[in-house]
Amino acid sequence: MACAAIMIPRLLRGSVGAICTQAAGLSVTRSAWRHLSLTSMMTSKGKTDHLERTASVVRQEVVAAAQVCGAAHESPSVKRLRLLVADRGFSFKAGQWVDFFIPGVSVVGGFSICSSPRLLAQERMIELAVKYTNHPPSLWIHNQCTLGSEVAVRVGGEFYFDPQPADASRNLVLIAGGVGINPLLSILRHSADLHREWVDKGSGHEMGTVRLFYSAKNTSELLFQKNILDLVNEFPEKIACSLHVTRQTTQISAELEPYITEGRITEKTIRDHISKETLFYICGPPPMTDFFSKQLENSHVPREHICFEKWW
Repeated sequence: MACAAIMIPRLLRGSVGAICTQAAGLSVTRSAWRHLSLTSMMTSKGKTDHLERTASVVRQEVVAAAQVCGAAHESPSVKRLRLLVADRGFSFKAGQWVDFFIPGVSVVGGFSICSSPRLLAQERMIELAVKYTNHPPSLWIHNQCTLGSEVAVRVGGEFYFDPQPADASRNLVLIAGGVGINPLLSILRHSADLHREWVDKGSGHEMGTVRLFYSAKNTSELLFQKNILDLVNEFPEKIACSLHVTRQTTQISAELEPYITEGRITEKTIRDHISKETLFYICGPPPMTDFFSKQLENSHVPREHICFEKWW
């Protein structure tokens, strides 16, 4: 998701803790955040403003305080955050994003969640992976965010995978470019959780196969390599991946080599996986997203089977 350029009301320019009803519970007063949202929308002027661009997108009412409890570099340019969200009213579907409110920063970010809903249900944690840019939320995350930092988050987005137990089994094809892997990793992890539940308990939703196609400049920019390959190795009959590098200049490691293709993801590669049982999820640079969604339509894939999220 792209980030936003908006003004935060003076009311909220201190510590998030100042507007929490309980610091330990990390719950934020709704009236304050409703005021924030309305004022932000009225003062937003940027053409690529996150809140303005997503104004018509459904959001949850809950704006929950969150505390940074983990941070690490996923790649030279991407930092991964783990956030504790104690508010039980906060939930999300695999593939959705959050409005990301930072105390003292007059800009709101929009970042896709890369963790599974099960992690939130079991540990009250969500994970984000944010690429370094000159945009204020990204700068704050990379340069100022520390363990214990407090922010606030609100879930939104219509790009998600949330099958119910009675739904027909579907195959998934996930097409990612760069940091567009974030919502698709959430979907991949959720699919694995659903399959574990089906195998262990014989209940829930029966998954079809999941195939991930993921493209980046080089292997150092292929995020979550270990997470992805761990799932492929855990469920070799259900999950597969094809990792693409477009400008690789160094030797590819032995453990990655079987999964690597040099060159972009091609139309033919995706076309080989079209079936009436398959849903397609695409997230990456707008030209890539536009290309594959158009090619799938031209291949007579029903529009309702093509889901995409653009990032800027």
